[in-house]
Amino acid sequence: MKPLINTDFIKTPQILKITAFAFISITFFYLGKHWSNSGYQQLLFFSTPQNSISISPNNDKSFNITSLIPPNESDHPPTEQAINPTPPSIYPPPDESPLSDPNRTFGIIDSDGKMTDDFEVGEFDPDIAENWGNETEIESASTNFKVRVRKYELCPGSMREYIPCLDNVEAIKRLKLTEKGERFERHCPEKGKGLNCLVPPPKGYRQPIPWPRSRDEVWYSNVPHTRLADDKGGQNWISKEKEKFKFPGGGTQFIHGADKYLDQIAQMVPDITFGHHTRMILDVGCGVASFGAYLLSRNVMTMSIAPKDVHENQIQFALERGVPAMVAAFATHRLLYPSQAFELIHCSRCRINWTRDDGILLLEVNRMLRAGGYFAWAAQPVYKHEHVLEEQWAEMLNLTTHLCWELVKKEGYIAIWKKPLNNNCYLSRDTGAIPPLCDPDDDPDNVWYVDLKACISRLPENGYGANVPTWPSRLHTPPDRLQSIQYESYIARKELLKAENKFWSETIAGYVRAWHWKKFKLRNVMDMKAGFGGFAAALIDQGFDCWVLNVVPVSGSNTLPVLYDRGLLGVMHDWCEPFDTYPRTYDLLHAAGLFSVERKRCNMSTIMLEMDRILRPGGRVYIRDSLDVMDELLQIAKAMGWQATLRDTSEGPHASYRILTCDKHLLRP
Repeated sequence: MKPLINTDFIKTPQILKITAFAFISITFFYLGKHWSNSGYQQLLFFSTPQNSISISPNNDKSFNITSLIPPNESDHPPTEQAINPTPPSIYPPPDESPLSDPNRTFGIIDSDGKMTDDFEVGEFDPDIAENWGNETEIESASTNFKVRVRKYELCPGSMREYIPCLDNVEAIKRLKLTEKGERFERHCPEKGKGLNCLVPPPKGYRQPIPWPRSRDEVWYSNVPHTRLADDKGGQNWISKEKEKFKFPGGGTQFIHGADKYLDQIAQMVPDITFGHHTRMILDVGCGVASFGAYLLSRNVMTMSIAPKDVHENQIQFALERGVPAMVAAFATHRLLYPSQAFELIHCSRCRINWTRDDGILLLEVNRMLRAGGYFAWAAQPVYKHEHVLEEQWAEMLNLTTHLCWELVKKEGYIAIWKKPLNNNCYLSRDTGAIPPLCDPDDDPDNVWYVDLKACISRLPENGYGANVPTWPSRLHTPPDRLQSIQYESYIARKELLKAENKFWSETIAGYVRAWHWKKFKLRNVMDMKAGFGGFAAALIDQGFDCWVLNVVPVSGSNTLPVLYDRGLLGVMHDWCEPFDTYPRTYDLLHAAGLFSVERKRCNMSTIMLEMDRILRPGGRVYIRDSLDVMDELLQIAKAMGWQATLRDTSEGPHASYRILTCDKHLLRP
């Protein structure tokens, strides 16, 4: 009888392998347990394909698993030796909308390497000022190339209200003619003779009073000029009380207040409907801009303009109050606004002879007035029965009749005309009628250094500009004139406008979350390269109580008609030249893609110095541009005394764009 155990089976290679593997496993189990109990913290990794053992790269490092558990799930805080885990990236993947995740956390890294959002950005403290020396040079830290910028000096105190193109005394003295107001127009310094220093604030400059209080009062020390208060005190414009200027809301023709005056206009012509059909207004010879200031509460944007004449600080008062305003004059050149920009143009004792030179100045009003828009004139010829004034009224009636304007209402000291909706009246006039229609090839939107023309600007035959939607729906409705501007794209323009709106809506929402924009005291804002106005529209949608001046550079497409059809203020400008506004005008300057374009035409430091001139102490600058300009811009900013920080965009550190954020300090010599 054979034995029950088959010894040949035990000797097979398969059984030997299984037995060896089991023995090795048991051995390592006891060894691991022994080392674990002895406090030895080396980790072992098995590499199954080769059946080999390797030492962990984390050998000799201590770990505390509790540091990875949220505080509400742990009974004990992490030990001092615990290593904080690497925080998750705040950057979305490339296909994700910028800053679109509402659950994402933003902040800064503190000294312990932890993220926190408990910080403030650039709040202006008038008691903290930097003593400014002129000897230091700022040098780039880039390893590829170096940018060396010398600290800019402070300008003399006499230049504290300097407007380069309007205060060019030498150029004004060389003018051959001045009777038409040529001295109030732009006469910019020659190349190489422009601003090369930092315009200082007046002594005792203080942080501006925030809106809406600033509508009614501003600090005397910020605009220390009493000429207007002395001249116009009896007309309820402005008065000085202790450390402040007060603005009662009156004007030469409405000493009882702007609100009652606006009510009167609305009753005279109910179709005007402020804030509904009438969104954009031009106030000519605005004084301290109380007319425009009180229209803001009626959802109306008013561009208040006046020349820098004997009452040279009226626009400065308007801007200090937080009211849209620019220095501009009816003289020999077109104003820098497009055709059919305004639903109402207003002149209250604006001291302009509208009938001179065959009515060339009123023809400029006609160019800027929207089809079916209104012209309101409050002046002595309307209501006074003196021989000279009656002659002026007769001349005005004759001129407006030839312009095909309809006198819709005359009441008290106000007369209101309406512009026709199309060219039918113009074409039905007798041959040789004066003033004639402009040539068909005349572009009424071409305004940069263009002479005034004694002709009637034609309205588009397709009716573009005549019928814009009411406010606020017009803000996001692609206007008809979007199709008529010269632009790179000829097909998908509506899609481009909507895409721009979406981009800035998401970007501004990200700024609000990440950089606490709602805490900023933003009132006067400028978008230096506005495009279709998406940045300004996003601020409106976010509920910011501010106004935006959208600047359309001459180096790009003229999108001004689109801006005004959307209900946004805009102006054309060449950033190689200074801007027509007083120093310390704006709280925020925004420039997206500006410098990478304009550096081909002019020096970037020229633009930056102009930005410093028009920016208030405590104001902010956001520059979004390509990497190849950022190093130089950063050094120029530091040389001007700005607190500058270069930040990644939401696309992450490998994107081709960066954001340069700057805060302007109050500099003292």
